[in-house]
Amino acid sequence: MQTGIVLLNFGEPSTPDRDVVLDYLTRIFYDNASLEEADSEEAAWERSRELAQRRLPGLMEEYEEIGGSPLQEQADAQAEALAAELADRGHDDDVEVYRAMQFMEPLIPDVAEELADDGVDSVVAVPIYPLCGPSTTVSSINSLESAIDEIEGYDPDVASLTGWHRSPAYNRIRADSIAEFADDEGVDLTDSDTAFVFSAHGTPTKYLEEGSRYDQYVEEHAEALARMIGIDDYEIGYQNHENRDISWTEPETEEVVEEIGRNDEADRVVVEPMSFMHEQSETLVELDIDLREDAEEVGLDLHRVPVPHDDLRFPELLSDLVEPFLSGFEPSYYNLRQCQCRDEPGTYCMNAGLQPQ
Repeated sequence: MQTGIVLLNFGEPSTPDRDVVLDYLTRIFYDNASLEEADSEEAAWERSRELAQRRLPGLMEEYEEIGGSPLQEQADAQAEALAAELADRGHDDDVEVYRAMQFMEPLIPDVAEELADDGVDSVVAVPIYPLCGPSTTVSSINSLESAIDEIEGYDPDVASLTGWHRSPAYNRIRADSIAEFADDEGVDLTDSDTAFVFSAHGTPTKYLEEGSRYDQYVEEHAEALARMIGIDDYEIGYQNHENRDISWTEPETEEVVEEIGRNDEADRVVVEPMSFMHEQSETLVELDIDLREDAEEVGLDLHRVPVPHDDLRFPELLSDLVEPFLSGFEPSYYNLRQCQCRDEPGTYCMNAGLQPQ
């Protein structure tokens, strides 16, 4: 049996090409078209294009400032590292690692065609999103399964992993990353003059009202990491992208940081981008540039923890997650159980035991 491990990512333009960025934005808005009512699919695409053109100038400035996003390159490196780790474990002839992007090439439907052409008869989808969200984790898996279903004569076994932020190995990677960065920066995380902020990617509150537990995942993960690095006080903020007239998660990260400064609660703030497993515009621009300016305006020095995308333990973590599907034992042995955020057969996660608030 030939197995394909598909690492699913968001994707971002590697170069600040206007047409590429416009198409990228249009795909994003269309994928979230359910946030608004549209009379037809054509109307949804037109609305998505309208929103993309509105957002384009600002995002072009961001990509031009950083020279394009490094996400694609980092995703390639992660896929290569996972393939090497699996080969070391003896899965070299029967397993192939693929990567697919929701909104940039290689697009998910194209990778589905590649799976069929390669004769892959067992597919394992692994979204590289630490915290399970509806427009990222769930949507990417839905897209892959839909694309496979549309290929005539292709009917592989499909399994998928959603929430994995509870993995002990992952928590240790993040905690070590924070501690090592603080040590390198000469920052005492327990100093009363040091504030700590977990910055999570925001989500429309409509998704939470419909049952997503994303905010609960953020809160429990922040609490676990705080205990691991030995801090009692911290704040949580969300990086929102409000392009439609809808509400998003609160409070926003910049509001949290500005309040810390206005209230003279600290001299410096350490920010951990907890939702991300790649450096991208949300970290390199929204945090390193925009948030730094906000912090300095209220008298704070900002220290942003790097994303540990190249941690040598990460391919081992991913290999452990997919091991049950490659070696043929019950996923529950590794605490993987039927996902509740995506309650479809063959979808597993580590979050199933979390009780709704």
